[in-house]
Amino acid sequence: MSYDVSDHYDGKKFFNPWGENVAKSLWDVMKWKITSDAKNWEEVTEREHHELPQVLAGQTSLTWVNHSTFLIRAQGLSILTDPVWSKRTSPFSFAGPKRVQAPGLAWDKLPKIDVVLVSHNHYDHLDLDTLLLLEKRDQPLFLVPLGDGGWLKKKGLTNVAEKDWWQTTDVGPAKVTFLPAQHWSARWTWDRNESLWGAWGVEVNGLKIYHAGDTGLGPHFAQTRERWGGPDIALLPIGAYEPRWFMKPMHMNPSDAVEAMERLGAKQAIGMHFGTFQLTDEAREQPVKDLAEALAKKNIATEKFSAPDFGQSFIF
Repeated sequence: MSYDVSDHYDGKKFFNPWGENVAKSLWDVMKWKITSDAKNWEEVTEREHHELPQVLAGQTSLTWVNHSTFLIRAQGLSILTDPVWSKRTSPFSFAGPKRVQAPGLAWDKLPKIDVVLVSHNHYDHLDLDTLLLLEKRDQPLFLVPLGDGGWLKKKGLTNVAEKDWWQTTDVGPAKVTFLPAQHWSARWTWDRNESLWGAWGVEVNGLKIYHAGDTGLGPHFAQTRERWGGPDIALLPIGAYEPRWFMKPMHMNPSDAVEAMERLGAKQAIGMHFGTFQLTDEAREQPVKDLAEALAKKNIATEKFSAPDFGQSFIF
């Protein structure tokens, strides 16, 4: 890699510039697994049946597919965030976190995709098999963090553009900006933090949409509000947060997500990163319950921060 040294890149590794040490050691991982109190997630066999709504002129549609995958449609443009249709989020087809819920939108119902936004290279966000299917079918533009472009091109993607924090790309009627997040990266044990991570901001139809990617609660939310502006809609992770001693720096819980919404100055939020793959110890239904409690504690209307159904669409 030959990127300029910055406040989040030292010439060899990327890091969180506010000093938060996110990535855990092998000993921490072993301690977590030995002491784990993971709840049992039963597979959901029934599929949610939601149809994609028609998008009229001047409207923007957001559809939660699963995990961190949203379909954004506006002015004839279709954007996918962190697309995952695979059965496992793992380097192996026979082991690793297994899907317990079918995607809320079947692959054959997915419209032609123009742009794919990837927040970072963890397997539950950068699903290479899905990206290759999108390449074969639609040849979209793939916007990815610094450090991920070269190997994705080697894997077969043709139109790939790497982005650093605060860089903006115009795509048809939309303006897309890569924004900071508090996280880390790795595909294997030897490539930790050799690529960047972040959030995405999409401006289209006079609407500002913020997709947090994967993140802990940190000062980047206030920084984003100050520099990019408060979003109309914030797509925020509410799952994969227990045990807190291990997950807190890298994954928000629902209470953190409500705080993030306030720090961003978001008019509305929609939850994600829950109910699809069991990555951590909490029960499958716990994020939705904890979100309701966090909103009630702050006297915030439930309509302001939704926990969507799989395949549910929102029209703005």
